[in-house]
Amino acid sequence: MAQEANDERSLAMARRVLQIEAAAVTALAERLGPEFAAAVALILDCRGRVIVSGIGKSGHIARKIAATMASTGTPAYFVHAAEAVHGDLGMITRDDVLIALSNSGENEELLTIVPLVKRQGGRLIAVTGNDASSLAREADIHLDARVDEEACPLNLAPTASTTAALALGDALAVALLDARGFGAEDFARSHPGGALGRRLLTHVRDVMRPTAEVPKVSHGASLPEALLAMTRGGMGMVAVLDDAQRLLGIFTDGDLRRAMEKLGDLRTTPVGGLATRNPRAIGPDRLAVEAVEMMERHKINQLLVMDEAGNLCGALDMHDLFRAKVV
Repeated sequence: MAQEANDERSLAMARRVLQIEAAAVTALAERLGPEFAAAVALILDCRGRVIVSGIGKSGHIARKIAATMASTGTPAYFVHAAEAVHGDLGMITRDDVLIALSNSGENEELLTIVPLVKRQGGRLIAVTGNDASSLAREADIHLDARVDEEACPLNLAPTASTTAALALGDALAVALLDARGFGAEDFARSHPGGALGRRLLTHVRDVMRPTAEVPKVSHGASLPEALLAMTRGGMGMVAVLDDAQRLLGIFTDGDLRRAMEKLGDLRTTPVGGLATRNPRAIGPDRLAVEAVEMMERHKINQLLVMDEAGNLCGALDMHDLFRAKVV
């Protein structure tokens, strides 16, 4: 019979679940030993892929572990144990390492495929809650993921046991990441669609406006001519060129305000006399995040892009970086 909802009871139950699962992970950390290091070494020496497999709730955990490994430098994929016995076993080769998850260690589907994997030379890491189980005995390496109790009040639904298995999988993935020297740029390459990928893989040349689209005027141009070019360019700036069409400086809306405060009527003043000489610039092959850092540090909103020969090859502003989702 359903019980009436009670806020205090719900909170108490939630706290109990979190305490049980936290205790399970803490106990797992205290039990780690040489077998964990051996598992890391076995995977590092693997010439093939890491296959992670399980059934039911353990299958969901196995899928997540495989995804975490794959995104942190360890080629891995998930194989459903039930599908493996109906043909997907062909996805596993002698060069692979199989990580099999089963809290009881007696899952029929896993025990069916284990001899077949080992017969062709594959290696087995078992993650179970029972070191006397059939799966643990068959394994090259057994990782003990036992828990004292499930967080389920009936001690039936996989809760603390799946949390422990997931935490152990994360521990393996991170230990492998560290052993491989896998860094932020490596992570970005496997996450090109994410925010980190955009920040670390986007270069200035990817977001800048090319030279043809950069507003430009001659150093002898009048202020109205410069303002017209600035307005058309939509960047709040105009590049000022010398007689040889090389960059002399930059004139921004900020320069305009400062000049008006100091000089008053500027209508007859050539823009070359108002431009900022030797303006801040960045190379096209630098990372876009470096442009962000430079603009924030110097409190500027526009940045010219110069090639190695000192030629103007583009420009960008904060709006360009926002559009590219670098900021």
